[in-house]
Amino acid sequence: MSDRQYERQVILKEFGKEGQEKLRRARLIAVGAGGLGCAALQYLAAAGVGTIGIVDFDVVDITNLHRQVLYSFEDIGKPKAETAASKLRAMNPDAEIIVYPFTLTQHIALEIIAEFDLVIDCTDNFSSRYMINDACVFLGKPLVFGAVWQFEGQVGVFNLSNENDGYTTNYRDLFPNQPDLSRSLSCQEAGVLGVLPGIIGTLQATEAIKIITGIGKPLSDSILTYNALTNSFHEFHVTRIEK
Repeated sequence: MSDRQYERQVILKEFGKEGQEKLRRARLIAVGAGGLGCAALQYLAAAGVGTIGIVDFDVVDITNLHRQVLYSFEDIGKPKAETAASKLRAMNPDAEIIVYPFTLTQHIALEIIAEFDLVIDCTDNFSSRYMINDACVFLGKPLVFGAVWQFEGQVGVFNLSNENDGYTTNYRDLFPNQPDLSRSLSCQEAGVLGVLPGIIGTLQATEAIKIITGIGKPLSDSILTYNALTNSFHEFHVTRIEK
C-alpha cells in the first residue's frame, strides 16, 4: 500500500492514519454488483478497504451499461462478479477481492455473511432484502441498505450495535411484511434514471466507511430518501417494532 494513495483522506483530522488502518483491516461484502454495487464497490476499493466480497449470479447485459458504469461493451455476456473483481483489483492491487458468482440463498447466506464485518445490500428485489436482513440480524452484522426506483432512491443503516440497548432497527421494522410482488414493478419494468444508482451507491459506500472508521453519525434508525427530479433529500426515523 502506498501512503500517497490515501493521503488526501489521511490528512483529514477526523480520519487520520488510524481510520486508514481500520479500512485496511475491514472485511465487507456487497450483495449485488449492479447499479448500486458498481458505485459502492469502486469507492470502497479506492478508499482502501482491505477485503471485499462480491455476490452476483448475473452477466453483463447491454441494458445495464447506462447505470452500471464499472462495465463496458467489451464486458457484455461476462459474469458481473468476476468482471467487477478484475476491475477493482486493477484499481487497488492491495485489496483482497473474494468472488461469489452465484445466487445468495438461505442455505448459504449465513455461512458467507459470517465471514465479513459488514454487509452492503445492493440487490433489487424484496425477497433478497429480507433474506440478507434476517441473516444480518441472526449474525449481529451491520447492514447498509440501498434501493432505487425510477427517479427516487433510499439509503439507511440497520442492525448497528449501540452502547445503550444493543442492536438498532432492521429492515423488518421498515417493512414488517413482504409486499405483494404482483403489485410491485422492478426497475426492468418501471425504469430507472442512470445516475440514480450512482448517487445512492456512493452514499452506501459513505455509510460503510463511517461505520468502519467510527467517524461521523451513520444513518442508523433512519432512512434518507433522494428525489432526482426535485434534487431533494428527506430523512425519516425508523422505530423498532416490539416483538
